[in-house]
Amino acid sequence: MTTDPAPATAAVPAPAERYAVEPYLPAIGAATGLRAGRSVADGYARGWGLQFTELRHRIHHDPLYQDACALANGRTVVTEDNRMNLFLLLRFFLPKLAPGHIVEFGTYRGGNALFMAYVARHTAPGTRVFACDTFAGMPPTDGAIDAHSEGDFKDVDLDELRGFAQASGVDNIEFVQGLFEDTAPALLPRVGSVRLAHIDCDIHSAVAYSYEATRPFMVPGGYWVFDDAIVSSCLGATEAVETLLIRRDGLNSEQIFPHFVFRAPLQAR
Repeated sequence: MTTDPAPATAAVPAPAERYAVEPYLPAIGAATGLRAGRSVADGYARGWGLQFTELRHRIHHDPLYQDACALANGRTVVTEDNRMNLFLLLRFFLPKLAPGHIVEFGTYRGGNALFMAYVARHTAPGTRVFACDTFAGMPPTDGAIDAHSEGDFKDVDLDELRGFAQASGVDNIEFVQGLFEDTAPALLPRVGSVRLAHIDCDIHSAVAYSYEATRPFMVPGGYWVFDDAIVSSCLGATEAVETLLIRRDGLNSEQIFPHFVFRAPLQAR
C-alpha cells in the first residue's frame, strides 16, 4: 500500500534569515572620512537618500522595518521619515560602534522605544533600550521660549505599556518613570556606555538636561538624535542644540534632514 506524499509546506524563515539583506544605502559619491567631526558620506547617504532617492521605498520593503513598525502602531507621534532615519542608524551604523546601549528621553506612549528595541535586538544583540519619561505629561515649561505647556502628552497608561512590551516578547527594553533629573543620575551609571541617545523632547530644559547627562557616557562616534529641534513648535529644543552643541561644544551636525543628528568626537578634539 502506498500513500501520497504530504503536500509541501513553505518553511517560515527564522528571523536571522528573514532579516538578512544586502546593504541598500545609496552611494551618493561624497568623500569618505571625517570633515569637521562628521562623516559627510554617512550623512548624505541617510539624509539625501531619504529625501531624494528611492531609499524610503527600500526601507518600506525591509521585513525588519515592517515587523518593528507593527509594535509602534498607535503608540508614537514620531514621523515616518524620522523613524526611518533611526532605522538606518540601527540597521547599518550602530553595529560599527563600540558596545553600548540606547537611551530615549521622551518616550510618551512607548511606540518608538519598542521599535528601536526590536530592531536593535536583531542588528546589535545585547543592546538594551532605556525609555525615560514622566509618563504623566510634561514638567513645567518656560513660557519665554517653549510653546508647549505643563501636562502635555499625559495620556499614557504605563502599566498597559509594560504589559504590551512583555506580551510582545520585547525583553530588551526598560521603562524608566520620573523626571529626567531625578532618574538619570542613577540610571546612566548603570547603563554604562551609550551609543545612541534619542532626545525626543519639545522643551528647552529637557533637551538641555538630556544632552548634558549623556555626554560622559557616549561612546566615540556615538549619536545624539534630536527629534524635535527643527520642528516649528519647538524653538526651545532648537535653542538648546544651538547653545550647547553648536556654540559651546563646537559640534557639527551630520544630518539636518529629517532631524538633527550629531556625533560624539571620533578623535581627540
